[in-house]
Amino acid sequence: MENGGVEEKQRGASYTYWVREAKADAAPLPLPKKLNPQDILSDQASKPATLGSVWNKAGTWEEKNLNSWATQRIKELLQSLSSLDFSCGKAEIADITKCVGDAFLVTVRNKKRVGYTYELTLNFKGEWLLREEKKTVKGRIEIPEFSFGELDDLQMEVQVSEEKDLLHQDKLQIIQDVKLFLQPIREKLLQFEQELKDR
Repeated sequence: MENGGVEEKQRGASYTYWVREAKADAAPLPLPKKLNPQDILSDQASKPATLGSVWNKAGTWEEKNLNSWATQRIKELLQSLSSLDFSCGKAEIADITKCVGDAFLVTVRNKKRVGYTYELTLNFKGEWLLREEKKTVKGRIEIPEFSFGELDDLQMEVQVSEEKDLLHQDKLQIIQDVKLFLQPIREKLLQFEQELKDR
């Protein structure tokens, strides 16, 4: 009999955490309310300004994807680069064949943080006076990776398109000259970084 009483007591003490049906005395679920411009203005006037969206009043984590804007802006800035004159020629950026990566704006605890990581491939074309003869040369500049706050360490690789009559020393001269694009490219990317911070 004692055993049966223990089993009955265990069955009587059940958990009620997982209720499938709404009870009549339970509080109703809150309904979402669409904010109109007047609600937003009155709410902003009564509280200090927060970063991020209106719905994120506590300033908790909020991430905004800026890839589309960033890719377009990097291309615009690099296409505005002027041609460079060298001791025996000049070159310009012909086009941008690769500009891929991620850019984002994050609001955390009411503080704004931005970041990005990108890869670039630029085509160049130019004319060099090599061994008393003017040569038109094409090639590409690859920037394998660059990210926020690391532009001082920007690296670039230069490849010259295969030309039958270019000597090895000619190629080395062209590569050395084209590497002078590093500083103007870095300046354009620093401008991009500043614009990203100001968003």
